[in-house]
Amino acid sequence: MPNTWFTADFHLGHKNIIRYCNRPFGSVEAMNCAIVERLNSAVKANDELYFLGDFCIGPKARALELRREIRCKKIFAVPGNHDKDTRKLTDEFSWLGDLAEVSINGQRIVLCHYAMRVWNYSSHGAWHLYGHSHGRLPTLGNSLSMDVGVDTHDFNPWSFDEIRDQMTAKAGLTAE
Repeated sequence: MPNTWFTADFHLGHKNIIRYCNRPFGSVEAMNCAIVERLNSAVKANDELYFLGDFCIGPKARALELRREIRCKKIFAVPGNHDKDTRKLTDEFSWLGDLAEVSINGQRIVLCHYAMRVWNYSSHGAWHLYGHSHGRLPTLGNSLSMDVGVDTHDFNPWSFDEIRDQMTAKAGLTAE
């Protein structure tokens, strides 16, 4: 059975993000390589990956080349503010859209590049996953929202199970 993964904010090809986010890479090439390698070591070809924006800085051809380095075939993407040319890769992603509501293992999840204070079914246990903030937003108590960007997880994607454990802890419950 395929696993489900979430991530955001690769900023592949973005030299300044190394300084802005204090990323531990000496060059854009080292950053690109590390992020793609960590993704490919966790996410298998038949898994499902939800990518929540800011994939790549650069022309469409470069975005296409970097997308093809990722082994996962099923990537559902919510483009971010730096994804002007990534938005053009409609054949390379299983789905592209600005907001998504999905159900995984019976859990309703609202996906967006940007953090929201409230979302559909937020008062009924729905989760909200986002990127954009690079781990810099304060957590809102037991709010079932979470930044899944690479800057929050040692440049690795988050598995559904890891997120479930985080959300369970936020809700003050004990994970099963």
